[in-house]
Amino acid sequence: MADSRRGWRWGARALAIAGAVGAGTGGVGLAVIAGSLLREAYRYPRPVQDGPDPMLQAPPHTKSSVVAASDGTLLHVVTSGDVDSSDEILVFVHGWTCNTGFWNAQMQHFGDRHATVAYDQRGHGLSELGKTRLTPDVLGQDLQAVLEEVIPDGKRAVLVGHSMGGMSIMSWAAQFGAGMEEKVSAIVLTSTGAFTVVQRQLLIPEDLPAIVRPLEPYVERAFVSTALPLPTNPVSERLTHYIALGPVARQAHVDFSDEQIAACSPTARAAWGAAMYDLDVRPGLGKITVPTAVVVGTQDRLTSPVHAEELAGVLRANGVLHSLTEYPGAGHMVPIERSGPYNRLLDAILDDVSEAKSS
Repeated sequence: MADSRRGWRWGARALAIAGAVGAGTGGVGLAVIAGSLLREAYRYPRPVQDGPDPMLQAPPHTKSSVVAASDGTLLHVVTSGDVDSSDEILVFVHGWTCNTGFWNAQMQHFGDRHATVAYDQRGHGLSELGKTRLTPDVLGQDLQAVLEEVIPDGKRAVLVGHSMGGMSIMSWAAQFGAGMEEKVSAIVLTSTGAFTVVQRQLLIPEDLPAIVRPLEPYVERAFVSTALPLPTNPVSERLTHYIALGPVARQAHVDFSDEQIAACSPTARAAWGAAMYDLDVRPGLGKITVPTAVVVGTQDRLTSPVHAEELAGVLRANGVLHSLTEYPGAGHMVPIERSGPYNRLLDAILDDVSEAKSS
């Protein structure tokens, strides 16, 4: 109990500090918001204790390499399977605060039977942060550098992005999307959005006193842009569950997600968070010309189903929507929380691509 109280106090202080950094004033109101968020997190059901998830183990037989981005920053890349013998190569692009390990369940699923590629976004995992100012354009430029290096001539990629990874794909499409059919056969946009993502998160409780409502934007900005260390402890586990996963979640999935977030450099997390605050990659969304699947969890607090419906609406109007899939009860970490059905969706997309190619 004493450890739990210390963890709760640490979390309250962390949220209050983050809010104060973002606002500079209104400490009492910010403390009210921070306390409300923590109370909601502690009201969440405790995770299901059903043992480890073997799909989250690091996949065997992977190879690591580096790719130089356009500014010389070195990006860490992990591959499995034979890229020279696979017609379509799955390229996985992880989200904010994660790393290539986020895709363990997918790379385990495909193993050596299908070529897969994952890379650490700059500043994440083993990739360098570099000295270039971080903007949404850089996301697309880094993806282009990886594609140029790892996709052999005559082969195509299936781009699979989660959260900021989906934004990376839309940024790439805006800058390099002309004639994308030659290099990309399909796209999967998972738990992501194209604009006002931070401003439309659903983390802050709706029943706040009216007097503190004007402070919400400061907390939203501070939440993503404050370089505060996030060690794993009892309160971080509660917050990760509330923020990133659905209410009914496995303990193994909460722990794995919490470790991913804690491993991210605070500097990189804050810099990319600030870059996402004013993100608008709708121009890239409109330039997508290949079949694109949209995926979301119904309980996603970071990129709610509203974002998925907006993406699907544009893709449908442009005649390139493959499917819109909602996973009931899942939160933001769909590829972890629902790895079985998510992997089957990827299998179906690969089958559709193969069928379209042979027809």
